[in-house]
Amino acid sequence: PRPTQEFDGYEYVMEYALKGELSLVKAAVADTRGNLIFRGTAQNANPDAAMAGKLTIVEAEEIVPAGELNPNDIHLPGVYVHKVVQTGPEEKLIERLRIQSNDAAAGIVKGGRARIMRRAAKEFRDGMYVNLGIGMPTMSSNYIPEGINIELHAENGLLGIGPYPESEEEADADYINAGKETITALPGASCFSSSESFNMIRGGHIDLTILGGLQCSQNGDLASWIVPGKLLKGMGGAMDLVGAPGSRVVVTMDHTAKDGSPKILKECSLPLTGHKVVDRIITDLGVFDVNLDGKDGLTLVEISPDVTVEQVRNATGCDFAVVPGPIPLMENGE
Repeated sequence: PRPTQEFDGYEYVMEYALKGELSLVKAAVADTRGNLIFRGTAQNANPDAAMAGKLTIVEAEEIVPAGELNPNDIHLPGVYVHKVVQTGPEEKLIERLRIQSNDAAAGIVKGGRARIMRRAAKEFRDGMYVNLGIGMPTMSSNYIPEGINIELHAENGLLGIGPYPESEEEADADYINAGKETITALPGASCFSSSESFNMIRGGHIDLTILGGLQCSQNGDLASWIVPGKLLKGMGGAMDLVGAPGSRVVVTMDHTAKDGSPKILKECSLPLTGHKVVDRIITDLGVFDVNLDGKDGLTLVEISPDVTVEQVRNATGCDFAVVPGPIPLMENGE
């Protein structure tokens, strides 16, 4: 096991920094001194990878003579770079092209999942900095209440995420979200590296995180990143996001798995993303608040209009309390 250390009441796992033998980095522009400029979210982990490598080789779309780049525009100094190879911009591939649909009906989601998205959108407060996971959390931004303005954060390096591009021609491989989907940047947006992005997260500057889950426990544990034996693409930024000091964590998920087994349990059976980190769980059957001091577990604070408390209990793998008085109803997903 790794050593742990407590800082300001939070326990952290200590880990040695990685030192790569070889770092391969992609940049928009390099000069002959090795200074680099990146575009959009393509900064991502590129500067960090370059700084960590004993030998750093850069693929640059354009190479210019030393002195042509404004020193204020340089993202990475050439001291970290050993070799530069020129490649054309046409070699960049878009992994997940997402555009705004011209078919209005194509974007309509109904039923339980629409109910989850609409309810998740009610978590937004004016002026919040928000990180949304892929899937239902991201789609909840389609239901932001009128008069509420939030700023969306992507852990791969963008603050001020806009809508999907209107067309394939507008899509830009250098502007993607953490799920590798094409996005746009709103006026006033900013781009930065992954390390800067995680400074925002770990420093407690992200007010709200909404993400999906595979399982939640009655004490606020979350399992969301791996199913043993299944293909693992990476845990993303979830572990940092749910453990960030002062950030509210809301989990959106179906109440039961495809086989009908409960996803809200006494204890998670899957590897954890975070321990005692979830503030609220929103499912197609109801909304639960989590008492993170461990005294009272879960409280059902809202219920779907088409189910009873008994039905919710039968679909849940742990006990829970119920808010006093008439239980508020979730908005229907129509």
